[in-house]
Amino acid sequence: MGKVTGFTEWPRKLPKRRDVADRLTDWNEFYVPQEIEESQRQGGRCMDCGVPFCQQGCPLGNQIPDWNDLVYRDRWRDAHVRLASTNNFPEFTGRLCPAPCEAACVLAINADAVTIEQIEKEIIERAFAEGWVVAEPPAERTGKRVAVVGSGPAGLAAAAQLNSIGHAVTVYEAADRLGGLLRYGIPDFKMEKWVIDRRIEVMEKEGIEFQTGVAVGDDVGWDELREQNDALLIAVGSRRPRDLQVPGRDLHGVVFAMDFLTRQNRINAGDGSGSGNGADPSWLDARGKQVIILGGGDTGSDCLGTSLRQGAARVHQIELLPMPSRGRDGNNPWPQWPLIFRTSSSQEEGGERDFALLTKKLTGSGGKLTALQAVRIDVAPKPSGGLTITEKPGEEVELAVDLLILAMGYIGPEADALSQQLGVKLDQRGNVHTDQHYATNVSGVYCAGDAHRGQSLIVWAIAEGREAARAMDSYLRDGRSPWLPTRGADYYFGGR
Repeated sequence: MGKVTGFTEWPRKLPKRRDVADRLTDWNEFYVPQEIEESQRQGGRCMDCGVPFCQQGCPLGNQIPDWNDLVYRDRWRDAHVRLASTNNFPEFTGRLCPAPCEAACVLAINADAVTIEQIEKEIIERAFAEGWVVAEPPAERTGKRVAVVGSGPAGLAAAAQLNSIGHAVTVYEAADRLGGLLRYGIPDFKMEKWVIDRRIEVMEKEGIEFQTGVAVGDDVGWDELREQNDALLIAVGSRRPRDLQVPGRDLHGVVFAMDFLTRQNRINAGDGSGSGNGADPSWLDARGKQVIILGGGDTGSDCLGTSLRQGAARVHQIELLPMPSRGRDGNNPWPQWPLIFRTSSSQEEGGERDFALLTKKLTGSGGKLTALQAVRIDVAPKPSGGLTITEKPGEEVELAVDLLILAMGYIGPEADALSQQLGVKLDQRGNVHTDQHYATNVSGVYCAGDAHRGQSLIVWAIAEGREAARAMDSYLRDGRSPWLPTRGADYYFGGR
C-alpha cells in the first residue's frame, strides 16, 4: 500500500501547530491545515506490511491501508468512500482519537508510525469542502420507531445507522445543545463546535429527529419512552465523576473537571456566563488563581489548556502514578498501546507537572481553599494484581491553591432513574449490564458506549453505537439478536 519505498524516503510529519503565544489568546483549534502534497506523502509511507495490524488496533476496523493508498494516489473521493464505510464521524476521531491504530502500525515497531489520524481528518475535511458529504435519507421507512437517549458519539452513530435502513429515530438530549461530551467536555481548541453542527445538519436532512432539553427519567419516564417506541438505546455516557475523599473536601474552590470545562464551552457558544442560570460562577474561573489539577489524563490536560487561556496565575497538574518511561518497557510490547511519557498540546503550552504525589488534606481560611497537603509515594505492582502505594517518610509537600480541579475519571452512568423506572440491571461497577449483543435484561432496550463499558475512547463509542444498531435492527425485524463480530466493518448495513 502507498509507495513501496515511501516509509524509507519520507519521515513522519504532522501539520504545524500554531505558536503557543498565539493560540493562548483564543479558543480556536491549534493545528493549521496540512498541504495536500504532504498528506499524499504521509499516505505513501503506508507499507505493504502483509498483515495490517492498524486495523486490529482500531475498534472500528477502519480499512486504513486502503484509504492511505488512495490518498497517496490522489484519489481522495474514493478514499472518503472507504473511510465513511466504517466510520460515521471521522471528523471527530480525526481530531480527538488517541489513535490506537498508530500504536499498532507495523512501522511503529522500530520507527515512526504512519500519521493515520491526520490523514483521516484531511480526507473528511476535503470531502466536506468538495461537497461529497451529502444527506442520504432512506428510500423507504420500516414503520418502526426507535428512541436513542444521549447525543454523544455512541448515540449519534447508532442513530445514523438505524435511520439509514429506514427506522424512524428520535434522539433525546438533556442539554440544550447536541453532542454530549463532544459539545461540553471537549475544549474548542481541540475541536471547534461547528464541526458537530455541520454533521448534525446532515443527519437532520436524513430524517433523524433531535429533541434537546429533555431529561429522560425526569421530563419523561424511561418506562414511558420504552412504551412509545419499538426499541430504545441507552447512550447516556459515564457522567458520575470520581470524588476526592480527604479532609477539607467541602472547602469553597474544589470543583469537578466537567463543571469547569462545561462552563467555558457554554461561554464560547455565547451562553452568557456559562452557568445556565444567569449567575456568574466565578469559582469556576481560573483567572488570576493558583490552580491545581488532580489527574494526568486527557481531561486533566483539557483543564490545563482551559486554565491557561482563562489567565491562571499558575497551574500545577498532579498525577498519582509515577512518571512513565520515555520508551516501551519489556512488559509493554508492540502492538499494545504504549504506556510511555507523553506531552499533550496543553502541556506544551505551560504549567507544571508532578507525579507520584498523594493528596492527604485540604486546608483553607474562611471556608475558602488555600492549600493542598500531599506526600510523595512509591508505587509497586502486586503479584496478585493491582498496586501497592507506600508513603515516603519526610517527603510531605504543601502547595498553595485557590482552585482545585478534580479530573480523576468517572465511575459510571447516572442510572438511578433508569434502574428504578425501567428495571434495567447494572453490573458490579455500576454500568448498564448487557449481553454480547448490547441488549439489557429488558426486552427491546439496548445500551452502547461509556454507559455500558465504562469511561473509554470516542472510537469505541462509535463502534459500539454501530454494533448496537445492528443488533437492534435484527430485533426490530425478527425479534432475534444477530451474530456479532468483534469489530465494526463495512458489512454493517450494506457498507454504511
